[in-house]
Amino acid sequence: MRVCGVELSANDANVCLLSLADEVFQIPDCRARKLSLPKNAVAKDLRYFQKSFAQLVQDYKIDKIVIRQRPMKGKFAGGAVGFKLEAALELLDDVEVIVMPPTEIKESLKRNPVHVPMAETGLKMFQETAFNTAFAYLMKDKYDI
Repeated sequence: MRVCGVELSANDANVCLLSLADEVFQIPDCRARKLSLPKNAVAKDLRYFQKSFAQLVQDYKIDKIVIRQRPMKGKFAGGAVGFKLEAALELLDDVEVIVMPPTEIKESLKRNPVHVPMAETGLKMFQETAFNTAFAYLMKDKYDI
């Protein structure tokens, strides 16, 4: 199974591909580490973002997109553009999209910690949350937490 972990931050969707096959995790190379919307995005920008993400899903044969859920209000609440990005992803055809609460991610990582330092994965630091989201989902799915 190949999943794409997504962290929405401001106008960006930080992504990380992760697959699990025969008990082995792999981080496939991906042409995109981040997909962004311009600050004053209009409908055509959102459609372009959605089309670009759909092409990524098709090209890399992604089975599921797992988005780290953000609070709707409070100190760490997501902005309006972030919720537009989330909606654009949730409306993609031919791929299942899951919004995973941070509490589930934390619980999954607690039960199944990542044993490889982030610096050794070849990912950028801004992709760490997306990686953790994908890893937590695969571990939750595999071990049915």
